[in-house]
Amino acid sequence: MINGNQPESFAMKLFECQNCGQPLFFENTRCESCGFQLGYLPAQEDVTALEKEKESDSWHTLAEPHGHYRYCANAQHDVCNWLVPADSPEPLCLACRHNRTIPDLSQPQNLINWRKTEIAKRRLFYTLLKLRLPITTKSEEPGGLAFDFVVARPGGSVMTGHQNGLITITLSEADDSKREKLRQDMGEAYRTLLGHFRHEIAHYYWERLVKDSRHIENFRKVFGDERNDYALALKQYYANGPAQGWQDRFATAYASSHPWEDFAETWAHYFHMIDTLETARAFGLRIRPRVSLGPSLATVIDLDPYKATMDQIIDCWLPLTFAVNSINRSMGLSDLYPFVLAPAATAKLSFIHDLIRGESSRTSKERQIDAGAAVLAEP
Repeated sequence: MINGNQPESFAMKLFECQNCGQPLFFENTRCESCGFQLGYLPAQEDVTALEKEKESDSWHTLAEPHGHYRYCANAQHDVCNWLVPADSPEPLCLACRHNRTIPDLSQPQNLINWRKTEIAKRRLFYTLLKLRLPITTKSEEPGGLAFDFVVARPGGSVMTGHQNGLITITLSEADDSKREKLRQDMGEAYRTLLGHFRHEIAHYYWERLVKDSRHIENFRKVFGDERNDYALALKQYYANGPAQGWQDRFATAYASSHPWEDFAETWAHYFHMIDTLETARAFGLRIRPRVSLGPSLATVIDLDPYKATMDQIIDCWLPLTFAVNSINRSMGLSDLYPFVLAPAATAKLSFIHDLIRGESSRTSKERQIDAGAAVLAEP
């Protein structure tokens, strides 16, 4: 079953077994201390110990006294540990029901790579649920979200990307050696499966939250005019590289290619920040560098990043990344966060922050009204 040795398996909040108190990873399906089966309850944001109910396929959850659940149907492939209410007609969990295409599982490597991909996708959904962002599926509404996990045919190629709510992820990105080669070939400082999900989901939410909305003019003031030819902009970027001095205006070099990519890169960085800060808070991290300028880099990470202001997030983020980058270098590893956030990039993060907080405060009825209006407006 899925265990703590899987790639990209780190804490966000901390979890513990309700039976014995053993600390747990988000992906665990069995407590290594007491042997209890485990599953994730998305509504409670908790990993729970499970007790099998007699003469039933259901499980009793220790985290919810009267809870009766079953595993997502994808647990049969050992790719998901999320739970579904026992009386739900849905065979799949909140995250897996967005899958439109999965790879041919008769090929062992496809199954291995799909498992890695699903780990990253569930971490994405953890954050989406925490932020109360809309996650309707395409079967629920035309403007919903779906995923294709695909493998390139021999001699062919598949590009990871987004189009009209459909996110395509090529499984070759789950191969560490292939992903590292691409990272080097493309001159990227950072490339992970989770980073891909966070970047591509941003394109989806740009269409859902910004396009044709009251935010569009402010978006153009902050990121630039997205009506500029996108294909031409990418062609020029790959031919000539980023504009000189891009570090003064963008979080990454790729963000400088076009306003859509700037938004997506900034959105992904925002997700990196709040998830990492939640983990740091869960471990009670304090930063007090023992240098002459140490007081200016000192911080106690005790804020809830899902409720904090952008200024508070930045004030904790800069000392934290200085510390963890230094620790990584002590292990001979690359920087955990190999970026420098200029004031212009921070202003873009503030746009993302305000956009998401505004959306999370809306009621489900307001979202339904807007979704209905969008459908009526379609030609």
